[in-house]
Amino acid sequence: MNMQQIMMQAQKMQRELKKAKEELARKEFKVTKAGVVTVVMLGNKTVKSIDIDSDAFTPEYKEDTELMIASAINELIEQIESVEEEINEKITGRGGLPF
Repeated sequence: MNMQQIMMQAQKMQRELKKAKEELARKEFKVTKAGVVTVVMLGNKTVKSIDIDSDAFTPEYKEDTELMIASAINELIEQIESVEEEINEKITGRGGLPF
């Protein structure tokens, strides 16, 4: 394989990777904790919405609700990062570009 072919292949991978990451950025991920807290996050790790059951608004459940929100957000970030790794491996054949 000559240098020009390698460069063309790398540019193709970069285009595919960019397209896949743009699609991922728009994709919605959703996690519900204990049926009380639901967090929706976009693939670009922007929180789109947080829905909290009205029963969780009492002072006695404040700390539990906060923990569920944090847990849901962390789980969503892990899901998104896992999909990002899959995209990288699918397009490049491993965790990054081959050079």
